[in-house]
Amino acid sequence: MTYEVQPGPPQRGRFPAGRGRRGLPSLWVPALALAFIQVAGSSVAGRHQTLRVDLDWLGYLLLLAGPALLLLRRRKPVEVAAAVAVVTLLYTVLGYPYGPVFASLVVSFFSAVAAGHRRAVLVIAGSAFAAHTLVGEWLYRWLPPSGDSRTSWQELSGAAAWLLAVLAGAELFRVRRERIARERRERAEAERRQVDEERMRIARELHDVLAHSISLINVQAGVALALMDERPEQARTALTTIKAASKEALGEVRQVLSTLRAPGEAPRAPAPGLDRLPELLEQAASAGLRTEVSVEGEQVPLPPGADLAAFRIVQEALTNVVRHSGSRTARIALGYLPGCVQVQVDDEGPAVAGGESGGGNGLVGMRERAAALGGTVETGLRPDGGFHVLARLPSAPPSPRRNRRPQSRPPPVPPPPRPHRPSRPKAAPGRGDARSGSKNSGRSSSTSSNSNSSKEPPAVQARTGQPG
Repeated sequence: MTYEVQPGPPQRGRFPAGRGRRGLPSLWVPALALAFIQVAGSSVAGRHQTLRVDLDWLGYLLLLAGPALLLLRRRKPVEVAAAVAVVTLLYTVLGYPYGPVFASLVVSFFSAVAAGHRRAVLVIAGSAFAAHTLVGEWLYRWLPPSGDSRTSWQELSGAAAWLLAVLAGAELFRVRRERIARERRERAEAERRQVDEERMRIARELHDVLAHSISLINVQAGVALALMDERPEQARTALTTIKAASKEALGEVRQVLSTLRAPGEAPRAPAPGLDRLPELLEQAASAGLRTEVSVEGEQVPLPPGADLAAFRIVQEALTNVVRHSGSRTARIALGYLPGCVQVQVDDEGPAVAGGESGGGNGLVGMRERAAALGGTVETGLRPDGGFHVLARLPSAPPSPRRNRRPQSRPPPVPPPPRPHRPSRPKAAPGRGDARSGSKNSGRSSSTSSNSNSSKEPPAVQARTGQPG
């Protein structure tokens, strides 16, 4: 659990939080640099402007007043821009030599525009230019230096162009600063969103692993307690199942937690996928749940995300059957359709009276997994009282993946010959056409079933349907 300290009101004599030590150099250093540039530059420039008034104490005071006012540009940007404009205009009206005295005016305009006061800066700049024009065209006769001539229109046009260039540069500075701030906010939001998504992913993984394993452990513990005195051999088998389930759960939890300790490293073990479906069915059989599996379409390798999501959805659906349903049979249908894979899990119900219901995150986790990949999950009650889970997950095109994992993709399942199933009626589309009575003949015609026939428990019934 983390706690965030809320910043309180700044105390007297102290800087606000986050601006004390970092804000002080950014204010004083530019002001001192501008003061040195204006004083030194104007002193040097005054030696070559014999017609202008020599710098005295008032001239140096005006040169230092602009940089001093810039210390308040963050708190009062408009007022500082207006004051610096007045100081600069007063310096030129008194006839002091031209030089870098306008540097403070440029900085004040940039600061005010960047703070969002563009209209106020336009008014200040227009007023300053109007006053400069008034002095240069009419009031120069009564103002120092003596013998000064009228300002030409070329000089006024140059001053206007310079002022427009300053305002345009300030606007570009504001736009660039806002873009940088926006990109920084978007980057922070993206990082925060990635952290939230990773946290939700880890929470889903832990929920699926722990809920499935603990449900099996709970069932087998009840069996062991019931048969410990009368049938110790079966109790020993149940305890062995508990040991295996807990060991597997610890391994998967350790794998999930390893991503928190070393997020940059690759996982030490591959993520589970549909290739581990026989192990999942074996665990379900040890908990007393009989499963019937049907596969439609040409089985193709799935992307890691879709493969993991399909496995977790089947795992969570079987866990819900064990925990919430009175049925001891679940039907799993895998459909490899163009562009997507369809996972369907059904049980005949009914729901267990007094069992756990609601308040869990299993169905929510299914939907979140599918939505993260651009898929959908549909859940609901069936007319016969059972429960229905149907997930559709996008799959990558099979052509670019055919040469990547050829050893894990079995060849297409051919249609089973009719002489092997003379007594079985034709199954409905999407459900398969073999049950336990013909699973031996079905396995002889399927490469994938042959490879897993020695691993499937007696309670697992496999049936392979035809592509629709």
